[in-house]
Order: sequence, then C-alpha cells, then structure tokens
Amino acid sequence: MLDATEKLKIETDSIESIIATLGQGAISFGMKLLAAIAILVVGMWLSNRLVRSLKRVMEKRKLEASLTSFLISFLNILLKIFVVVIVLTTVGVQMTSIVAVLGAASLAVGMALSGTLQNFAGGIVLLVFKPFKVGDTIETASGQTGVVKKIMIFTTELHTFDNQVIYLPNGALANGEITNMSQGEIRRADLTVSISYGDKVEDARRAILAILKKDKRVLTEPEPIVFINNLGDSAVVLTVRYWVKYVDMYGANIDILEKIYETLPKKGVRFPYPQLDVRVVK
Repeated sequence: MLDATEKLKIETDSIESIIATLGQGAISFGMKLLAAIAILVVGMWLSNRLVRSLKRVMEKRKLEASLTSFLISFLNILLKIFVVVIVLTTVGVQMTSIVAVLGAASLAVGMALSGTLQNFAGGIVLLVFKPFKVGDTIETASGQTGVVKKIMIFTTELHTFDNQVIYLPNGALANGEITNMSQGEIRRADLTVSISYGDKVEDARRAILAILKKDKRVLTEPEPIVFINNLGDSAVVLTVRYWVKYVDMYGANIDILEKIYETLPKKGVRFPYPQLDVRVVK
C-alpha cells in the first residue's frame, strides 16, 4: 500500500506531466500559427505582385484588354484561394478535410449562387464570341448605354456618357440583346425638319443640301438626300438623311441642326407653329 506522501508525489508528477504536455502543444501550435500568419502575409503580397507582373506582361504583348481584365480577375481569386489552403494545412488541418469541406461548400455555394455561376459562364461566352470589347460603345437590352471599360469574371463595367459607372451582370449581357455602336464605322443620320405649308420644298432642299455639302464630316457617298416624310397638321415634315463616321455623328447632328435653323428663314422658308383653324357656322 502506498502511503499519503507517495500518493501526493504521484499526483504531483502527473499534473506536471500534463502541464508540460499542454505547454509543448501550445508552443507547437503557436509556432504553426506564427508560420501560418507569415505565409498568409507573404503569400498575399506575392500573389498581388504576381498579378501585377502578369498584367504588365499581357499589356506589353498587347493582349486584348477585355481578355486581360478577365484573366487577371480570375487569377487573383485563384491565387488567394491557394494561399488560404496552404495556411490551413500549415496550422494542421488535414488536406483531405480541406478537400471535403471545399467540395461540400462548392455544392452549397453553387446552389445558393446559381446566378453568380451564370454570370461566370456569361463572362466566358462574352470573351469567346466577342460581341463587344473594351472601348466599344454599347446599348444593352435594359436600355443602358455607355463605353465598356472592363470585362471581369462576373460583371462588365460600363461608363455612361453622363459619367455614371454601371456594373452589369455578365449572364444577363450574354443572354440579352446588345447593340454595339462601335462596330459600324459609318452611320446614317436622320434629322427631322418641319416647314410651313405654302413654302417651296425645293428651296428648303437646296439650302439644306448646301449646308451638308460644306460640312466636311458629311460623306458624299452615299449621297445626302432631303425628302418629304409626312404631311402634318400644321407643317410639311422633311427628313434630312446623310452618312457620317460614328465618331463625328453627335457633333455633326448638333451643328447641322443649328445651321438649318439659321439658314432656312434667310431663304424664305418658315418654321411653323402649331395652329388650329376654327370655323363658326351661324
């Protein structure tokens, strides 16, 4: 039989052994944790640096801007996921556990974020079939019009003409109607001009064609034309049709309308006001 002193000694040795074991475990875990933090910081720094380097290489090789922005965005996410996996394995998480968790998480996230995955697939479709590229002016099915600045993994960045920044989901873009205004280098412009009944249409036609001829932005082929489009209630409605380069279209329309307004009255052609004739029958 052990006396009280021997029992106390055994219990004391056991407690010291447990404390020593816990201390060694804490030190080991602390070292792993410090290593994981260092890997996280260095890994994120290296991934950002690598992404910037790849971006410079792609730009130097003059890779298409839309493809560059998409690949850079994708690689940035992929590298950061890789760093996080390394950090978890450093702390002591088993790789099989990580794979199982990632698989389950992928299934759950895939079901919850089906729209996001659709946007990812839409981004790939946009890059493969290229209905537009960075720098093009487009109009979407939702009525948004602007210049494409970036095509990213899930969204496309669009800058409107009043300097708003719109992020459009790639899935909706890929499945919707897109009008690419930049693909047609030469565009047709149609302006509407109303003149009074009784004024000579030929006088108006000659004056307008003279204005178009003097404007160097207006193309001579196809030839500009002026014709009666409609006989309105208070005016004869003329259509002025001419062709210009797309980059000149907006400015040409503004200048030509102003010159028509200033020139026609000098040629004896009047712009009518809406009027209503009332007859009183006794």
